[in-house]
Amino acid sequence: MNLKPIHKYQTRKSHFTMRFFRKFSFWVLVTLPLLVLLFAAGKPVANPETLVLRNEALPFTPKEFYIANVIDARTNRKAVAYLIPVATTPQQATKAIPVDLQGGGHAAISQFLQQSLRSNTTLRPVVIRLKEALVTEAPGTNGRIEGRIVVTMAFELNRDGETIPLVEYKGGARYVRSANQLNVVEPALRKSLGNALVYLNTWMNQEAGHNEKLAKSIKVTFTDYKSTAEDDTVFYTLKRPLVWADFKGYPTKPSKYAAAVMPGFAYEGRSEVSEGIVHLNLLMKVFVLQSSSWVKADARNPYSLNHEQRHFEIAKLVAERFKQKIKPDSLTISDYNSIIQYKYIESFREMNHLQEQYDAETRHGLDELAQERWNRRLDAELKTLLK
Repeated sequence: MNLKPIHKYQTRKSHFTMRFFRKFSFWVLVTLPLLVLLFAAGKPVANPETLVLRNEALPFTPKEFYIANVIDARTNRKAVAYLIPVATTPQQATKAIPVDLQGGGHAAISQFLQQSLRSNTTLRPVVIRLKEALVTEAPGTNGRIEGRIVVTMAFELNRDGETIPLVEYKGGARYVRSANQLNVVEPALRKSLGNALVYLNTWMNQEAGHNEKLAKSIKVTFTDYKSTAEDDTVFYTLKRPLVWADFKGYPTKPSKYAAAVMPGFAYEGRSEVSEGIVHLNLLMKVFVLQSSSWVKADARNPYSLNHEQRHFEIAKLVAERFKQKIKPDSLTISDYNSIIQYKYIESFREMNHLQEQYDAETRHGLDELAQERWNRRLDAELKTLLK
């Protein structure tokens, strides 16, 4: 059963250049380069003990999500930046020193990510797992400093008490600055963090309508298989009850019974997502295997055939009860497949138990009064369920 058939621009010359690059993930990471030139101006700044990450409202309002939490999953939490100190001569710019964000890297980045976007808690709660946010510098040519920023985040959805991985982002920037300028670092880091939120917003807008992980509800539709017979199989229909010609098999060992029938039921399914709804389309098959059903030559009479037909109807009855169990409020979007399979196994056991009870109470059809009671019971229950 398969339910898943059933995601350069350039301005005037100045003190430094910066090249942004971005690495996207739709389950497979694809690199898309983006070149950006930024500029630093003003007087040299002193060596900072911390960097102050400024909040900056982004130019969009999310329509599909809000940031519920930011989890610090960085392997290096000592500092966000390793910067070469301001130097008055190129020869002084050699060794980088650790510089963290004011208030701590996780707290500062978490505040930036959550306050840069309007929060609408009626939308999907997204958790950001911050895997990397790192600025590193090294001496470059002609006395300049070369910087590299790497930002890596995993975006996850909180739903029904579960955390569902959505997509990953890896981006950042490269820059070149003068040895006596440090005021490029914070804007570049802020830009890289903001780019991650832009990416998340774009991805959510593109995926919200058809990505199953983002679906908001489930709709279930059952269809009964219409074919009356196929190869070795007879499918249940009111218009075509069993006939003795369907009993094509032979007993595998000597039996005291006059006949035996082999009924069962199964389902096939596919799912598709449309406008945020998971549509489950389940095809039900209630059947008898002809090669496993047999009758003795002297037992071909209407009464015996009725007894075997009722075995077929028990399978149909349980299949209809199975349908009643598969309601949207009994399923979860993240695990509906396993839930349906479990309910199917339960129903199959129910069918086997009911078949055994039927044969025990009717003594395999020998007790005519008990047989009549079962006839009436099955007629009434099927009439109710097949309305």
